[in-house]
Amino acid sequence: MASTSSSPSMAIPGQFLGPTSKFQPGPGTHIHESNLYSSLLGVVNITQPAKAPGPAKRLNKIINNQTTPTELPTISVLRSAGSSDKREVLPEVGNIVLCRVIRIMPRQAVVAILICGDTVLEAEWQGLIRVQDVRATEKDRVKIYDSFRPGDIVRAEVISLGDQASYYLSTARNELGVIMATSEAGNTMYPVNWKEYKDPETGLSEPRKVAKPY
Repeated sequence: MASTSSSPSMAIPGQFLGPTSKFQPGPGTHIHESNLYSSLLGVVNITQPAKAPGPAKRLNKIINNQTTPTELPTISVLRSAGSSDKREVLPEVGNIVLCRVIRIMPRQAVVAILICGDTVLEAEWQGLIRVQDVRATEKDRVKIYDSFRPGDIVRAEVISLGDQASYYLSTARNELGVIMATSEAGNTMYPVNWKEYKDPETGLSEPRKVAKPY
């Protein structure tokens, strides 16, 4: 059981994992329009199909070079299993984290930190992305509602331990910002430039602080 370079090692809900032509769906995944997506936050595992015992028979008949479903590897997303001797990972200044936007306010976005580095956190920690920490330039023109929406998955950097309740996060660097977004119509969108995501179903664009590469 191992992950491959063509698939992510960690997955978040709604993340694309691969086409059904290459993988069979396993636990923690679902199919949408012939593509496999993660249904939960966890570790991606790919299980190769079991080979039949005994020597393989040579077939003289020429067949199309197509893989049958039973020959496809199975891709699954499994929650990280905690162990009694595992130490809780706490975000530190300089760490890159993945978080989900919980709510937005005029001066800040409230997020739940899900992943720190490559580690899925045992508990969700609250973070704040303040309006002055959204972009590196034109800070006076930043609007939180045009940068994030509830449900967005954001890549951010921990810049301060903040107060006792929340970490302070920044998306000011180009590679930081929204990496997954759902439209108001409920469809998964794709980035079109550094400040917009587009709904492939409706064709409508919505503003975001988009993380590179887009």
